[in-house]
Amino acid sequence: MNDENEFNFSSNNSFKKSPIKHSNSGFGKSVFVPFLSGIIGATLVVGTCFSVPSIKQKLLNTNDLKTVISASSNGESKVVSLSNYSDTSISVAEKVLPSVVGITVTYQISSIFGGSSSAEATGSGIIISEDGYILTNNHVISSESSYSYYAIQEATGLKVNIYGDTESYDATVVGTDSYTDLAVIKIDKTGLTPATLGDSGNVKVGEFVMAIGNPLGMDYSVTCGVVSAVNREVESDGVTYTAIQTDAAINSGNSGGALVNANGEVIGINTLKLAGTGIEGVGFAIPISSTTSIVNQLIENKTVKRPYIGISGSALDSATAKRYNLPEGVYVESVEKDSPADKAGIKQTDIITKIEGNEVKSVNELNKIKYTYNIGDTVTLTIMRNNEEIEVKVTLTEMPQEDKQSEENSKNGKYQQFKEDDDFSVFDFFR
Repeated sequence: MNDENEFNFSSNNSFKKSPIKHSNSGFGKSVFVPFLSGIIGATLVVGTCFSVPSIKQKLLNTNDLKTVISASSNGESKVVSLSNYSDTSISVAEKVLPSVVGITVTYQISSIFGGSSSAEATGSGIIISEDGYILTNNHVISSESSYSYYAIQEATGLKVNIYGDTESYDATVVGTDSYTDLAVIKIDKTGLTPATLGDSGNVKVGEFVMAIGNPLGMDYSVTCGVVSAVNREVESDGVTYTAIQTDAAINSGNSGGALVNANGEVIGINTLKLAGTGIEGVGFAIPISSTTSIVNQLIENKTVKRPYIGISGSALDSATAKRYNLPEGVYVESVEKDSPADKAGIKQTDIITKIEGNEVKSVNELNKIKYTYNIGDTVTLTIMRNNEEIEVKVTLTEMPQEDKQSEENSKNGKYQQFKEDDDFSVFDFFR
């Protein structure tokens, strides 16, 4: 063994008698033996003390009884506190729980066979003002959709539950935005505890986060994890979101709830998760800093004003483009009458390849660049028509409310591709 705490002996090693003769032959018995015994005794006492947690705590002058040893960057070991993690979780939960609400939506389901019934869905929300304004996801409160055999009608009732309050409060919808999946609702109550909003632009990969919401009807549940990634682009229902990825457990009912940091500041709104066999801990939150302008517009105008071109299109992917010897871009399926696109001369079957010199290969990419401009701005679109590349100038106008869905959604997005592949998973909204 090469342990430096062990003695190594060889055939050449020997103990030699000291040439010095002590005048007092009783020195070893009278002094050295008692001294050595004292050292051994003291060692045993200290060792025993360290085996008793309360004494060890005082000797080390620390309040932490739960520690682990980890390696530092320079190779030396150091003590890392586990109690601090627990204390952080407790303090964050105590701070944020009063600012997170439960939302219950009542809606009607009608069947193609003529019957109808009432149903409920649950979600979460974040209090943003003491007088009752609450931020949540649009899909939590907007249930209207159609399927093969039945249709979900617009919500007929909206109730809010507050942490520590046994009463349910009727809520009204202030404004909704399907593109960002955000909505603001309001209850008639004051003295609420608004959440502290953080800066999602400063979020770091690996930092502590807590998700708070009402998963599966289990009111005010908290789960902890870390930031798995930032600026992660995910696509669902034809809309691309730039999100914070986390492994904190999120489930149906967490939508609209808070993702908070170690300071108890909201850094995101839990919105999406990756679901499927063998997939765990892949959730996504809308960065809170990206919601400020949207929330203000929803409160002031009940909607979000965005620039408008006036086309409906789909992505011309590389495989299709190669097959028909066409460029990748946005295939124009229709042009709204009297829209900016119509006035600029854009036609059905045109292929938009660039906007202001930036290549676009999907409606989402086109919208993302378009939304960096203001209503009234003029932008240049590069289009391919009859194998000829031309440039067209379009003056953006305000998007009509009834045309938002047709322009903002791509018909060939990743969501549809995932659904067709049973071996993969889909991005799910969750109430």
